[in-house]
Amino acid sequence: MGKDKSEKKEKKRKVEETADAQAEDVEMEEASSSPKKTKKEKEEIIISLEDLSPIARPLAQKKLVKKLHKTIRKASKARQVKRGVKEVAKGIRKGEQGLLVLAADINPIDIISHLPVLSEEAQIPYVFVASKEELGHASSTKRPTSCVMICPNQKRKVQKKDDDDGDDSYQELYEECRREVEKLDAKVVF
Repeated sequence: MGKDKSEKKEKKRKVEETADAQAEDVEMEEASSSPKKTKKEKEEIIISLEDLSPIARPLAQKKLVKKLHKTIRKASKARQVKRGVKEVAKGIRKGEQGLLVLAADINPIDIISHLPVLSEEAQIPYVFVASKEELGHASSTKRPTSCVMICPNQKRKVQKKDDDDGDDSYQELYEECRREVEKLDAKVVF
């Protein structure tokens, strides 16, 4: 009986060793065949035109989308963004000024169809971007976000840091994005 246990242990150890050796071979093959990826390399989310909403006008171009995402990222760090339909609608009704960024791939579109009308009445510039996933990622959330409103003059408790020039660059970037969005609005002809 003592021999049976030791034989079983030896067999088990041999099986584990061969499995480890095979796993190492597979890992070595995968490492040699695939090129290394950098940390900042991210996949671009591609959305077809059929998936975009028919009311998504004005739609931001690629260059403007990058600026908007950068602005949203900096504003969310400064806690000067409103995320989601309820927060944005409440902010517009209260008279807060800012820049409204809407996702064009929301389904059903009725969820956000009232926001462009509200923002036009309140004279707030708005623009559509293609992806709700990218919009959510830019606004520092894990979830996709249907709309974000950047409110640079929002009076919230913000932790003061020694980095004052970062806030200035955010304001400049915000103003530049706002000007470009207002130009887009002026160009739209129905």
